[in-house]
Amino acid sequence: MLKTQIDAALQQALKSRDALRLSAFRMLSAALHNREIEKRTKAGAGEDVPLTEEEIIQVIRSEVKKRHDAVEAYERGGRPDAAAKERAEADILSALLPAELSDSELLAFVAEGKVAIGAVSLKEFGKLMGWVMQRVGSRASGDRVSAIIKKELGA
Repeated sequence: MLKTQIDAALQQALKSRDALRLSAFRMLSAALHNREIEKRTKAGAGEDVPLTEEEIIQVIRSEVKKRHDAVEAYERGGRPDAAAKERAEADILSALLPAELSDSELLAFVAEGKVAIGAVSLKEFGKLMGWVMQRVGSRASGDRVSAIIKKELGA
């Protein structure tokens, strides 16, 4: 579903000659293709294993994060024009992502995890992080989850 939406958006950008959207969707398409190759290699020779929606969302998040990192680098380097282009591409790709969980919803997952695991200090950070990320999946970024867990565990 998401893959067909991306392919359709790429075709639309081609037809409308929208260079910015075309660039963003081509980069995303290449990243998805690379992930498919990586998955096929792990699965075994010749097996065609399509990406799941969850994996596609992970790739999109990764690409958005790359754009945000590039924005910071360009701004530090005094290149506001390139930073603006990267920011616009990040916005285009972010539109494909499902809505993220609110902080209060994440806090509820963290509280539930603290009880389930018995986490009381930062020593259990890794266990709690894994527990929460397994349940929230792509509905929240790891950075946000990490920040909330650290706050809850008293870091």
